[in-house]
Amino acid sequence: MVTVNVYNQNGEKLGEEKLPSYIFDIEVNPDLLHQTIVTQMANSRCPIAHTKTRAEVRGGGRKPWRQKGTGRARHGSIRSPIWKGGGVTFGPRKERVFTKKINKKMKKKALFMALSSKVKDNELILLDDLKLEKPKAKIMEDIIKNIKTKILNIDINKKTIRKKCEFLIALPKKDINVIKASENIPYIDTIPVDSLNVLDVLKYKYLLMPKEAIALIEKVYYKNKLKDKK
Repeated sequence: MVTVNVYNQNGEKLGEEKLPSYIFDIEVNPDLLHQTIVTQMANSRCPIAHTKTRAEVRGGGRKPWRQKGTGRARHGSIRSPIWKGGGVTFGPRKERVFTKKINKKMKKKALFMALSSKVKDNELILLDDLKLEKPKAKIMEDIIKNIKTKILNIDINKKTIRKKCEFLIALPKKDINVIKASENIPYIDTIPVDSLNVLDVLKYKYLLMPKEAIALIEKVYYKNKLKDKK
């Protein structure tokens, strides 16, 4: 078991929470993480660039001039790739498939590695609870301010470039107030616990979640272990 501190929204330490070692304390394999990230990015890639072949270009239904006697080179259609406005040879096509495959077990293990790396680097912040009375960005910014100053010991008065991807909030259940309050803050994003993935976990510097999310992570991503316990 791995032990991490539990804080409230004001940045005050309330106690400690034990995390399952088979999820939050496994050896990190950089090659597997890389393969999983490349696969995820490839599967989310949408081919947009598309050029027309000579068969798709408009016009060129007749021969531009007669075969002989003009002194000019022979041509059969203005759709030819050597003509301006003609078809494109070997250009990008939207039919191209970028999809890659990865085993489910590899994908799941890579997620556990990403979570373990957050714990080892002290970048997992566990809160007793996360509730907002109103969906206001000012309230969320105050919570992040408390976390930065009291937990992470970051000098917010120091002039530094604010990173776009700083905090990822994993929500065990849909919370409209938290989601709406975070929408207009560029360095904060939210994600449901059952949608956690390697790319998002590693993309953001800190992973912030209520402690009730731990049980849900264990339930969603480690079903076999729970069955064995029963």
